[in-house]
Amino acid sequence: MESAHAWSLTATGDGHLPRHHYFATMHEQSEAPESRPFLPFDWLLLVTAAGIWGASFLFMDVALDHEHPGLVAFLRPALGLLALLAFPASRRPVDRADRGRLVVLGITWMAFPLTMFPLAQQWIDSSVAGMLNSGMPVATVLVAALAFGVRSSRLQVAGILTGIVGILLIGLPTATSGDTSALGVIFVLLAVTSYGIAANLAGPLQRRYGSAAVLSRVLAVATVATLPFGLFGLAHSSWSTQAFAANLAVGLGGTGVAYLAAATLIGRVGPVRMSVVTYLVPVVAAVLGVVVLGEVLVAWQVLGAAVLIGGAWLTTRASG
Repeated sequence: MESAHAWSLTATGDGHLPRHHYFATMHEQSEAPESRPFLPFDWLLLVTAAGIWGASFLFMDVALDHEHPGLVAFLRPALGLLALLAFPASRRPVDRADRGRLVVLGITWMAFPLTMFPLAQQWIDSSVAGMLNSGMPVATVLVAALAFGVRSSRLQVAGILTGIVGILLIGLPTATSGDTSALGVIFVLLAVTSYGIAANLAGPLQRRYGSAAVLSRVLAVATVATLPFGLFGLAHSSWSTQAFAANLAVGLGGTGVAYLAAATLIGRVGPVRMSVVTYLVPVVAAVLGVVVLGEVLVAWQVLGAAVLIGGAWLTTRASG
């Protein structure tokens, strides 16, 4: 894990990059992240985030069998913060002028969506939640265009639309076989919209301070913001070893390592192309369903996986 995130975690304790990284970093910053092609390290970050997040829906279901959604929502950022504090770069100082932006990012990227998902999974299946979560690229593009003036190429837009088709092919057979609720769907869509806002805010901050420094502040904000709901949830939860293990997997992995990988990817390739990670999450969830839970995939879902990966490839093409 430490070597996989070396690019974003090489800052020293006083916030400076080692000398041998300086010129490489300056060269990358001179090129717009949206215009350069994916590098092997970018693909590694993409696969890491997608794999961990794909498993998170399964782990959340396990935890919710014994715990209130409020406790799950609180433990995710709290445990993620503990994971990030192991890296010295997470304590890199930030300018006072950016603290307000970090508070907003803590709400939009962590506190609000991480509260919405466990609430939503009270009424909708985890597969449905994973499918709807993959609407993040659409939300990111809309927010980027309407609020930040960022333009995406026609090829990237085509990739987003192709990915949505793949998501529907994968998710609809499962969505129609389980109980769903409009309220649960609304909760996930609100979370996805919040992610779209956060993805556009995170990029400049991450490029300025590094992934670990930004995420440690964001997770601290989210931990404080979700604490009241967490205390309420604690009083309405029961102890379970399985739930505890699931919390560790979702918190340390899903909220710590995966968010660190995603934040690093935003700084390297831009928010729109980072958001393609959500296309791969339903694929991971489907594989885990077959291997772990003994679920059966229909032909439409296999076809959807192929279409979805094709959409991911299109979206990761350089915009220039």
